[in-house]
Amino acid sequence: MTNAPTIVQDMPRRLAGLLRFVGHQLWAALFAVILLGAILGTRLIWQSDWPFTRYDALVLIAVLTQVAMLAFRLETWEEFKVILLFHLTGTVMEWFKVSAGSWAYPEAGVIKLFDVPLFTGFMYAAVGSYIARSIRLFGIVLSPFPPFALVMAMAVAIYANFFAHHFLPDIRLALFAATVMLFCRTRLHYSTARGRRALPLPLVALMVAGLLWIAENIGTFTGTWVYAGQAAWEPVRLSMIGSWYLLFYVSFATVLVVFRDACVPGPWLRASRANAPAPAGARPEAGR
Repeated sequence: MTNAPTIVQDMPRRLAGLLRFVGHQLWAALFAVILLGAILGTRLIWQSDWPFTRYDALVLIAVLTQVAMLAFRLETWEEFKVILLFHLTGTVMEWFKVSAGSWAYPEAGVIKLFDVPLFTGFMYAAVGSYIARSIRLFGIVLSPFPPFALVMAMAVAIYANFFAHHFLPDIRLALFAATVMLFCRTRLHYSTARGRRALPLPLVALMVAGLLWIAENIGTFTGTWVYAGQAAWEPVRLSMIGSWYLLFYVSFATVLVVFRDACVPGPWLRASRANAPAPAGARPEAGR
């Protein structure tokens, strides 16, 4: 019990540190925060007799957000190239999944292609933006990092399985195992006000997947999209966390094509006590 006063005294400092961390995460996820805010806001205010649809408004908001992110240098052009790739691959997946009946976009819209409103590609791009901005703002280093060719092969297999499991056996259990085998020793090192911290990469992937599941529920509760067989009041099934967990690795591998300096090769098949160095140009103050 002698530690109780110390714990109580530390609570304001710990709470302040937690709030700073959450604030910086929201800043890194600015694109996603704006899009989710737009989804909620338009659902609350939109009227059916307005001259254009809510889906079209979301497309316009997404485009203007992307332009503003570049204009105010909140994203670099190198990051934008990766985010554009996210937009394309995400839109292709949306076309396929909607045609396969996995989910649907029930509202009307002019800026729709193959029954998919084109703001959806920006939702995938927002995930890429969050990862890219986090690497830059928090000076993220991944160490020890497995062979990059293996990581890319796994990412391609995960992306392909999202399509192939409609026709072939679903291999996601093998893919879950592959992520653990490849990254069980990889740590995500990041900067805070108290120095460098590290988390296991699979744990980071799981936490991000949980946050994306919450975002999915925002989308379905507002009726922006709906899964097959899902009632309006029903939460998104928890198995979607597994899908987002796998998709995180696709996203991460795509971002690392640009941020290769964040990958520190090492003895990923055995324990390593080496401390990950901060990358060149890292900003330790970003975690303050």
